[in-house]
Amino acid sequence: MKEVRILAINPGSTSTKIAVYQDSEPIFLKNIKHTQEDLAPFHKISDQFHFRKNIILQQLHDADISLEQVHAVMGRGGLLKPIPSGVYEVNEAMIHDLENSPLGEHASNLGGLIAHDIAIELPNAKAYIADPIVVDEMDDIARISGHPLFERISIFHALNHKAIAREYAKANQKQYEDLNLIVVHLGGGITVGAHKKGRVVDVNQGLDGEGPFTPERSGTLPVGSLIRLCFSGKYTQKEVLKMSNGEGGLLAHLGTNNAAEVEKMVEAGDAKAKLIYDAMAYQVAKYIGEMYAVLKCEVDAILITGGIAYDKNFVSFIQEHVHKIAPVHVFPGEDEMRALAMNGLLLIKGELQAKIYK
Repeated sequence: MKEVRILAINPGSTSTKIAVYQDSEPIFLKNIKHTQEDLAPFHKISDQFHFRKNIILQQLHDADISLEQVHAVMGRGGLLKPIPSGVYEVNEAMIHDLENSPLGEHASNLGGLIAHDIAIELPNAKAYIADPIVVDEMDDIARISGHPLFERISIFHALNHKAIAREYAKANQKQYEDLNLIVVHLGGGITVGAHKKGRVVDVNQGLDGEGPFTPERSGTLPVGSLIRLCFSGKYTQKEVLKMSNGEGGLLAHLGTNNAAEVEKMVEAGDAKAKLIYDAMAYQVAKYIGEMYAVLKCEVDAILITGGIAYDKNFVSFIQEHVHKIAPVHVFPGEDEMRALAMNGLLLIKGELQAKIYK
């Protein structure tokens, strides 16, 4: 079969990552940063559609990348209905739900929409998403909270979780479906998942309400204090939601959501920064302990990935607390662009079947 070319698109809150792969080799990679000033004119994330699409097309044009040769456009999946892991062709039902997500706005919602808009102009390509953040493989018992009005739901970094888990399995001549793993994604959001024989049977809802606090999310909060604050009359619903996602975590404590800046503050001797940063790592370690219990103390490995995994001191703090559970392996950065491209490649080569979103 002739060489396959894949375009991958991954919109984040303050960046848009694009990649072009020729078979399994990247021939173009770009991480486009968006400043607050860039995004200020847009009241909603959906309003950024044309802005982001035009930047993508301009970057590809400037790099002399011909879209005519693209066989699949892979977009990062968004806040859709809960679905099993896999690759899904972008269809009308998906477009509707990405534009009118029942779970709210997220930059990743733009991934499938932009991919579709680009693909319909190409002669040989269709648009797909792979392992969106709403992948749901949770055991029923894990869904139960302390009140029937509040069911736990699965929202996590499914694409990177799955990619790193499969990479680890392959490197050790094993099948992902034969392993018990705890996978930790350390980024703007932090998720800790229990991977049991190929299924993520439990994971914290990392978007706006559960788990360790993150560079800009508050994670799990003392619920009584939160309720009293909500009814204090001092804050609107929008302001409280911002405290949870967007203006919480490191940003609330230290005035920055840049983990690298906090790392520098710690290195410079800032005692408060060290305490807060250590507390974030401490909470990650606690959630690893939870997933150890979920997997009945049978864990083959703990895998740590994401941008913050580059910080050796942060990772070492976690390792000190969990190293007796299972061997810890670190995969700094994100493998999401490659994961998108590889899913597209397997699809085009017929080694993977696209699922239908309903």
